[in-house]
Amino acid sequence: MKFKILVFGLLFTYSSLFAIQLDIKDSDGKSLDLVMITIKAEKPQVPPRDDHGYPPERLEFMITPEVTMFTNPNGKVNISFPYAPKVNIRLRKIGYKDVNLRSYSNQSFVSFRMEKQTDLNLLVGQYPSNSWVAALNFGEDKDLRKTYLEQCGFCHQQGSFFMRRAFSEGDWEDIINRMMGYGARPHGKAKKKLPSLLSNAYVELLKHPERVSPGRPWGKELYGAVIREWPMGDSFSQMHDLLYHKKTGLVYVGDNIQDRLWEIDPNTGKTVVYKVPKQPDDELGGLLPGRLRSFQKHETYVGLHSLAESPVDGNIFITPSLQKRITEFDPKSKQFKDHMFQNGLYPHTIRIDDKDRVWFTLALSNQVGMFDRKDLSFHYFDLPARTKKESFSLWISGFIVKLMNWGFPMHLLPVDERVSGMPLPYGIDVAPDGTVWFTRLHADTIGKINPKDFSFQVIETPFQGPRRLRVDRDNHVWISVFPEGSIAKYTPEDGKFKLYPLPTAVDGVETPYSLNVDRKRNLVWVTGTSSDNLMVMDIKTENWKVYPMSRKVTFTRDIEFSPEGKAYSSNGAFPSWQIEDGQPTLMEVTQTK
Repeated sequence: MKFKILVFGLLFTYSSLFAIQLDIKDSDGKSLDLVMITIKAEKPQVPPRDDHGYPPERLEFMITPEVTMFTNPNGKVNISFPYAPKVNIRLRKIGYKDVNLRSYSNQSFVSFRMEKQTDLNLLVGQYPSNSWVAALNFGEDKDLRKTYLEQCGFCHQQGSFFMRRAFSEGDWEDIINRMMGYGARPHGKAKKKLPSLLSNAYVELLKHPERVSPGRPWGKELYGAVIREWPMGDSFSQMHDLLYHKKTGLVYVGDNIQDRLWEIDPNTGKTVVYKVPKQPDDELGGLLPGRLRSFQKHETYVGLHSLAESPVDGNIFITPSLQKRITEFDPKSKQFKDHMFQNGLYPHTIRIDDKDRVWFTLALSNQVGMFDRKDLSFHYFDLPARTKKESFSLWISGFIVKLMNWGFPMHLLPVDERVSGMPLPYGIDVAPDGTVWFTRLHADTIGKINPKDFSFQVIETPFQGPRRLRVDRDNHVWISVFPEGSIAKYTPEDGKFKLYPLPTAVDGVETPYSLNVDRKRNLVWVTGTSSDNLMVMDIKTENWKVYPMSRKVTFTRDIEFSPEGKAYSSNGAFPSWQIEDGQPTLMEVTQTK
């Protein structure tokens, strides 16, 4: 114990030696609290990029983290930065002009004054994407707005800097048709209405910026909170899902577009990149080669998607969404192994139960799959179609995929209001009692599988677009309600749903892509995918805390935790060049005690 205390004391003293002290005031000399201070190394460690612009496979290198903290009520903050001797500092506060300070010592005292932003156009430009979407005039058609958010906001933010343009109706038609080639499925009426609506609505907002409301003000939970970020990949990456590996403390992040698995030690920054191997017959683009044909740079053969850790041996199981297999990665030997299957299409989200059975959704074939590691067998659960029309569509889904790959314009295929033919099994989780829960995004249903007799039940939701889900320590199911700016709790004992509006929603606009439950601390963390935030609710008190990220257009898709309660996420915007500086990152949030 004495040794541990001594080591901790030495580390604390070491980090304190390299602390930057900041004192921030406004132009009148009044202390400014809750100023976001982001510290970056002036010369960060940069690995070689000899492999198509990425670090060579299996080369060990270091990533220099970025650190963000917020000033206290007196306008002061001390930020430890022992990673580099010289730093660049950015000051940011909504309503004030950004300040960028170059080449300061990591032992500096910085006193600075910030000017208010008085130009209304530049001021509303600081607001998050959901503020702009909330200001778009959809008339009384709230369902159209939900369809727009659900179908046009699952790869990148709507309302971001790139959308705030006077695009013509024809421009929007071209954009929507192109996005349908990537997988968006707005129904026929929406597809007809949206081009003129969006063109007119954005022109009106550019003329009347006063109609755009600010997002949620930053709160006192930010005093003392620390956010670290590690840049990963480039503007053509998609850092989709991630995994905090319990047995090693390493974090794994999957680049869905470049088929690379990034392994990082958050304690040291030591990083290694592994390329997920492809089979000899795999095509570029996988089983959907037409989908990414127009994308400028990709090495998508398997489509690395979701990750889960075996509770038995710590091996990591991956869904290669564009192939018919599950991939296993051994963190000790660093070797990959494929487990092939013939049934099903588009393995999506993956989880592992206490019996070491690997459960995953099959998004395009309306199934849940299970891989039993004991006998290496696959089992499938064929979920019910909503209509005879949907049954037929699912039956010919393989032919539709071939049409896409042959270059058939997907926007010419008819789509009804709830996307019949594509119920889209999506999120999945295993409850403490062993029950397997899943969502179907377009079918507005959740479901459960009894792991003992493999019976299953489908349950309709009173809301649209259940995306990902997790189960808390009391076996209650938490669901991200993607197009409705809420999360929901389902209590199996009484069959009731309860909606929780998100604190970052502006007029109901927020798109929670996913959530996760910290069972130990009884917290539910949520991705504020269109507001550049991560947020957390105490399940017992129902009180929220919100943590803004340092980059605009932070599109988060997954959340993981360390044993100490640190939360991890990654910026998975597609395309990543829409991120403020075009740089995806792994993010770590440490809350104040």
